[in-house]
Amino acid sequence: MTEFKPIKEGKVREIYDNGDSLIMVATDRISAFDVILKNKVTKKGTVLTQMSKFWFDYTRDLLPNHMLSVDVQDMPEFFRQPQFTGNSMMCRKLTMLPIECIVRGYITGSGWASYQKTGKVCGIQLPEGLEESDKLPEPIYTPSTKAEIGDHDENISYEQSIDVLEKQFPGHGLEYATKLRDYTIALYKKCAEYALSRGIIIADTKFEFGLDEDGNVVLGDEMLTPDSSRFWPLEGYEPGHSQPSFDKQFVRDWLKANPDSNYDLPQDVIDKTIAKYLEAYELLTGKKL
Repeated sequence: MTEFKPIKEGKVREIYDNGDSLIMVATDRISAFDVILKNKVTKKGTVLTQMSKFWFDYTRDLLPNHMLSVDVQDMPEFFRQPQFTGNSMMCRKLTMLPIECIVRGYITGSGWASYQKTGKVCGIQLPEGLEESDKLPEPIYTPSTKAEIGDHDENISYEQSIDVLEKQFPGHGLEYATKLRDYTIALYKKCAEYALSRGIIIADTKFEFGLDEDGNVVLGDEMLTPDSSRFWPLEGYEPGHSQPSFDKQFVRDWLKANPDSNYDLPQDVIDKTIAKYLEAYELLTGKKL
C-alpha cells in the first residue's frame, strides 16, 4: 500500500496530493482564536465533510465546485483506513484565489462591534438603529485576505480585492473580484433561504474560490459548515442580544471565561460542541450521521 503524507496541513484539515486530484481530510481538531486546541472532537471531521457535500450538491446549478467524491472506494487504498471514512473528499485541483469571501446577512460578532463604533461594517455604511443580531436589509460582501497559519486575516474592501487579484492575475482583477462578490451573495441567498425553511438562520459565512485549467471560477474549500459559518436556531431568535449557535461559539465562550485554560477544554464542552454540530447537520439534511 502506498503511504501518503499531507502536502499541506491547516488548522483543521490535511490535504494530500493524488496526482490529478487532491484529497482533503477534515480532522477532528478544533481551533478557536486562530489557535489549535489540545482536544479532538470525535466525528467533527465527518460532519464538516458531509455537510460540505450536501451544499456542493445543492448549489451545482449556480456554479461548479471542486468535489469529485466522498466515497473512499474511489480513492487510493491508503484512504480506505477507518480514520479516513466519512471525513475525506476527493477534489479537483484548482488555482486558489487569495480572497476569503465573507458574506453577512445579520449583524453580529466583529461586524456588530464595528457598527457600534462607526455605523459601518468593513467600510460599508449601514442603516441607523440596528440592534445586535438584526437581519440586514440586504446581505453584504466583506472580503478579507487569506493569512498564513498564526496570522489573522485582514478585512479589505471590494475595491481593494480588485487590486489584490489584479496583482496576481494581471488583466483579470476586476473580472474575478466581481465574480467572487456576485457568486458569494447568490450562494448565500439560495442557501440561507433553504436553511430558514429547516429552522436554521445562517447569519454569516465564508467561501473560497479557485480557477480550473480553463480559467473558470470554481467553488472550493469547505462550504457552509459550522466551522466556516454562524448558524443560529430560528426558534427563539430575537434581535437585541447575541444568539445561541450551532458552531464553535460554545468553545469560544468557555475559553473567554477561562483565560488560564491553556486551550484545554473539559469533556462536557466537547460533548456539547459535537452535539450541536450533529444537530445542525440533521436539521439541514434531514439525515442522521
